[in-house]
Amino acid sequence: MLWALIILVLCGMPGKDIPHISFLELLSFDKFVHAGIFFVLILLTVRGFLLQTRFIKFQHSARSFAFVICIVYGGSLEIMQGTIFTDRSADIFDFIANSFGSVMGLVFYNWIDNLVLKKLVK
Repeated sequence: MLWALIILVLCGMPGKDIPHISFLELLSFDKFVHAGIFFVLILLTVRGFLLQTRFIKFQHSARSFAFVICIVYGGSLEIMQGTIFTDRSADIFDFIANSFGSVMGLVFYNWIDNLVLKKLVK
């Protein structure tokens, strides 16, 4: 939840307050950032659902549920950037990057969970 709140704050910041680094813009650095933050978001969301005792009988659907939440959240953020937040605009390619990050998080979840997350929780 904290990571989702951080994403909301960052996505809600006016564009003029976000530092611009010209050579990184050539590499579409913004899309890597979107994919990266949603990669982390889905890892944390899936892990959180799997750790919840009330989801034990629904562990097989925890990943699907987390994926839907992350996709809806990413889409909602883009809509808010286009309608609510000042000096921001909605971008379908940002939504695609958010979704790509979520998919990659699911693909690599088991590997990252075994390598990193389980060691951090201990």
